Amino acid sequence: MTKRTAKKPSRRRANFRTILVPVDFSKCSRASLDYARQFAAQHGSELILLHVVEPIAYPTELGFPSLGAIPPHSDYERAGRKHLAQWHKEMAGSGAKVNAKLRVGQPYFEITRAAKELAVDLIIISTHGHTGLKHVFLGSTAERVVRHAECPVLTLRCRK
Repeated sequence: MTKRTAKKPSRRRANFRTILVPVDFSKCSRASLDYARQFAAQHGSELILLHVVEPIAYPTELGFPSLGAIPPHSDYERAGRKHLAQWHKEMAGSGAKVNAKLRVGQPYFEITRAAKELAVDLIIISTHGHTGLKHVFLGSTAERVVRHAECPVLTLRCRK
């Protein structure tokens, strides 16, 4: 299959009106948020901070683990809302146009679903750089987001 390219390269700048920044409150996600804030300032973009609380597996009567829904206002959700509010306040205090969202579910799925529902133009996400067995067992949220997102994804490798 052949695709014809334009005779002259386009001089149009990409328009990133809305940027989604998934955060897990780690040093890595803090670094990606700081980068996203600078990026948003250069492009006049709105930032949307997203924290996803993942359901916890618990044993059932048969002994098999089951993913249970987190009860509303659980400790995890409360802690997530508290940290999200702090980070939102810091970003808003720096002059950035920012909103914050919290969701419950599988992180990569909720991130890509939020990106689609909120019609974001870009996702900026940190990678933790796991390799070997740790990567095999834990997987990579950032990798799954790259594969499933319908918008561009900028991944930032965390320097620990």
